[in-house]
Amino acid sequence: MEDTEAKLYSNDKEEALRRELPYCTGEIDFMASGKKRGKFVKVPCAIHPGVIFDIMINKWNLPAPNLVVSLVGEEENFQMKPWLRDTLRKGLVKATESTGAWIFTSALRVGITRHIGQAVQDHTLASTSARVRVIAIGITSLGKIQHGEILDNVKNENLVCYKSDDNGQGPLYSLDNNHSHFILVDQINPDEPDGTTKLRLTLEKHISEQRTGYGGTGSIEIPVLCLLVNGGPKTLERICRGLENFAPWLILAGSGGTADILAAVMNEPQLIVPQVVEKQLKEKFPTENFLWKDILHWTAIIQNIVSQQHLLTVHSFEQEGSDELDTVILKALVKACKSHSQEAQEYLDELKLAVAWNRVDIAKSEIFNGDVEWKSCDLEEVMMDALVNDKPEFVKLFIDNGANMYDFLTYSRLQRLYCSISRKCLLYALLLKKHEESRLTLAGITGQQHKETMDVCPLFTLHEVSRVLKDFLHDACKGFYQEAKQGSKRKADKTNAKRLPGLLDMNQKSENPWRDLFLWAVLQNRHKMANYFWAMGQEGVAAALVACKILKDMSRLETEAEVARRMKEAKYDQLALELFSECYHNSEERAFALLVRKNQYWSKTTCLHLATEADAKSFFAHDGVQAFLTKIWWGDMSTSTPILKLICGFWCPLLIYTNLIAFSEQIQPKNEPETFREVESLDTERTLLFSKDGDRVDVKLEKQRSSENIAWATFMFTRWKKFWSAPVTVFMGNVIMYFAFLFLFTYVLLLDFKPPPPEGPSVKEIILYFWVFTLVLEEIRQSFFTDEDMNLIKKFKLYVEDNWNKCDMVAIFLFIIGVTCRMLNSTFQAGRTVLAIDFMVFTLRLIHIFAIHKQLGPKIIIVERMMKDVFFFLFFLSVWLIAYGVTTQALLHPDDSRVEWIFRRVLYRPYLQIFGQIPLDEIDTSRMRLENCTSTLKSPQENSPLCSNTYANWLVILLLVTFLLVTNVLLMNLLIAMFSYTFQVVQGNADIFWKFQRYNLIVEYHGRPALAPPFIIISHMHLILRRIFKKMEHKKEHLERDLPDSLDQKIITWEVVQKENYLANLEQKKKESNEERLKKTFNKVDNLSKYFSGMKEQEKRLRSLESQVNYCSAVISSMADTLSKNNLLCNRPVPKYTSFMNTSTNQTILPETSEGKEHTEESENDMMYIDN
Repeated sequence: MEDTEAKLYSNDKEEALRRELPYCTGEIDFMASGKKRGKFVKVPCAIHPGVIFDIMINKWNLPAPNLVVSLVGEEENFQMKPWLRDTLRKGLVKATESTGAWIFTSALRVGITRHIGQAVQDHTLASTSARVRVIAIGITSLGKIQHGEILDNVKNENLVCYKSDDNGQGPLYSLDNNHSHFILVDQINPDEPDGTTKLRLTLEKHISEQRTGYGGTGSIEIPVLCLLVNGGPKTLERICRGLENFAPWLILAGSGGTADILAAVMNEPQLIVPQVVEKQLKEKFPTENFLWKDILHWTAIIQNIVSQQHLLTVHSFEQEGSDELDTVILKALVKACKSHSQEAQEYLDELKLAVAWNRVDIAKSEIFNGDVEWKSCDLEEVMMDALVNDKPEFVKLFIDNGANMYDFLTYSRLQRLYCSISRKCLLYALLLKKHEESRLTLAGITGQQHKETMDVCPLFTLHEVSRVLKDFLHDACKGFYQEAKQGSKRKADKTNAKRLPGLLDMNQKSENPWRDLFLWAVLQNRHKMANYFWAMGQEGVAAALVACKILKDMSRLETEAEVARRMKEAKYDQLALELFSECYHNSEERAFALLVRKNQYWSKTTCLHLATEADAKSFFAHDGVQAFLTKIWWGDMSTSTPILKLICGFWCPLLIYTNLIAFSEQIQPKNEPETFREVESLDTERTLLFSKDGDRVDVKLEKQRSSENIAWATFMFTRWKKFWSAPVTVFMGNVIMYFAFLFLFTYVLLLDFKPPPPEGPSVKEIILYFWVFTLVLEEIRQSFFTDEDMNLIKKFKLYVEDNWNKCDMVAIFLFIIGVTCRMLNSTFQAGRTVLAIDFMVFTLRLIHIFAIHKQLGPKIIIVERMMKDVFFFLFFLSVWLIAYGVTTQALLHPDDSRVEWIFRRVLYRPYLQIFGQIPLDEIDTSRMRLENCTSTLKSPQENSPLCSNTYANWLVILLLVTFLLVTNVLLMNLLIAMFSYTFQVVQGNADIFWKFQRYNLIVEYHGRPALAPPFIIISHMHLILRRIFKKMEHKKEHLERDLPDSLDQKIITWEVVQKENYLANLEQKKKESNEERLKKTFNKVDNLSKYFSGMKEQEKRLRSLESQVNYCSAVISSMADTLSKNNLLCNRPVPKYTSFMNTSTNQTILPETSEGKEHTEESENDMMYIDN
């Protein structure tokens, strides 16, 4: 025990001494290379590697590496193949740049290092970003550097001027000026020639024990990979020592030297015999002479190396094709990990690397290949990395391999996801704004206590996220990320709850993780990720409409045009439309229910409401939505009822009790209440989906009937209510009564407009006032009696958003002003004028009524769009009008100062000239009549026009010609062209716009009382009485249904199934596309090429195996002959193995024996290896 403690104390003391060894740092100025400089540190070979790593991180300010590639290879100049040069100069540098890696080299401008330095220089010149750079660190001994005496006596923090010499022929070479950092090793002990190699090995091992984060929330051990390119015989010892530290090696086959030797014997360890090694060494290094003891030494080292194949990866870019170097590196790291464990935790670092490098193909083939059983808890950290770094393929891969989102997504993790958004993202600015508002509000409420907790809380909270969502979705996200209120609370608690958001339990799991992640992805404009979460979640139509609403609003706020364009091109409305189309084709009744059912995950809002909020006109234009709206429009009447029959029933109500109009009679079971019936049968399901309150009343009445009289009364009441409560009947009544209102208004204006009191107003005018009063009551009901959860200001804003409501407000406002003025003698005529203008506004209101017509509706849309063109035209016209009018007035009538005449000549007369009314007697001097004008303003005929000025009359005529040419020819044809273009553009979409307006009209009349103004006041009084006496909120169902839980869950499941069918059809179409066929063809060709290249290798192996079998058979035959003659000294020589190898034309691996006198000894050695 004491010996152990003493040994540990000795090791700690030695390590402390190694850390205290002196070193110096500075900069090297490469004088012959422009302004290039490199940082260096000069250290003794015995220094602790942690000191060097601290210098690189803290003093040099290098970012912690995510990978270290240690380049090992030939340190002499050699002829490099083109593919190898491209691999090093492009592949290695690209892999280093994409993974944030460091490259360790020998630092000298010779061999492999020279080419790496040139590649780094090319990348530096081509790179446009200062942040993305390749870090090449050279490690070499001072004794190998040409002009090394400059660096021997350098002092700390000095600038060393160094001149590179490219003509070095060895053994000394210049430092490569393309490296950014150098570690110069001072060989204190000359008897230890491999001190630099030892320090490099210990530094690599030390770095591999450090941890660093890469683009995510977790940390990984820094992987260190040794890359072998070419290499001499001494490289074998370097490889063997590296394997002792369990460092994985990537061997580039075909690069020559030691790399080719190891690649040749890697899969055939039984061929590692001295003869084979000798043959290979002579082929690869023909200029060197090898002693037999060296051959045996190299053979033993190669056997030791090959015995650790789990750390070795051989890759040939010539034969194995198109894999990038970063792919090969990651495969090598995963292979090294596979060797020693089958536990999931041991693969996490490699999995994090695959996520960081975005190589989902490697993760599928190398990590998730069935060898390891993954649990959901094992994948939580990498799942967070994949979400933060926008890797939807990895998210899907993790979920397919055991990750459970319901266990993963807690409110704490969701909040971390929102805190990890980019500062350039629009969501960051929105959340920051809400955060500042919350901070100011809470600072005023809680004072100093809030300031103390600000540093502990994260930057953004889920309460701020819910406020951002509320700005976009309004009622559709009510209650998101808020603590549910339990039980009854005091008023003070309720007041505080309104002012302060409820605190969520951050460890609580999300109730609907797919919805929360979908919103998170949509808000960040990550459409591929959002589409996957949409596919995995429920209520797909509603979710797609929500995304459409969010992105439309965000695209208006986005300042970057490219980001806004991607938001507009997301096409979530198309996604909702196609999914609903799939549902509609499967079942019309369920599709109709899907439109009006209250969605559980979107605060009880319906798809129709969400589509209205999102302004998804194409969704409303779908045949299924229009069929449902038609069904709602006709109520319980048949949708094929002719209009003529409807008019007959309207004017003669007794006809509705005949078979003139077909009604849908719903027969309910007598003995079974509706709420307790099973929902398995289709008829029962239809009854539940489309039942109304009135139907329930009818059922109760039917149950209570005990005689034929009661049954007849029930039939009369039911048929009457079905006819008059249908929106189409309500609409017809309002249209007829509105025409009657306009007729009464016309009669009063033209025939019965009495003077002010006491003579007037007449009875008919008073009726008109009452009629307008009922219209005002209906507008108040529409604006303020809609949704009690909204405050009055918000209701008024929502009401004013509709242009037709603005028109109603203007008409009512003008009517009030006109009536007020007509009651006074002084303003009677002004009141009549205002009422006349008001009549025009009321008449224009008919356009909204005609919008329901299938032919007139689209044309109204086209006229509305053309009005915008008219305003642009009037702008150009006014410019020319004012320019011409002012000029002609100044030339023809310079002395006329009467304002009314100036207005006529500047604006009115040029406008009439456009339409051909040209007063030549005022413009042309040859046609002027002086008797019709006056020459001075003092004339008694003050109203007669002044005579025109004849000076510069030719200029006036020239201006007239120019004005008519521009206005009549240019601007008029421009207006016609604009109208034509607008018509062509709008014509294709006019039907879509009309169907959207049709929906708004149907919704309006679906919620209106059955009686039209002025009789609508009866319905208003009925509404008020119900509120006062019954003290209950009476709301007519506004195109929304509360379905029973069992039926609602059935509809949700059915929608999910239809979404799966829709996605399967999309995938099938994608597979059948030309692009996918080309990809498949390319993959097949690539696989065939790899297969044939593998066939060549198999052929070589078979020939080698055949040679070995022939050799063994010959030896056995010789032994049999010897034993048969009972003579151990056989006169017949044993056949040489090389003679059998030469029978193969393409394979000559093993060498012949060099000397005849050593024949017996070599044969015995061969026999020994065969026996082994």
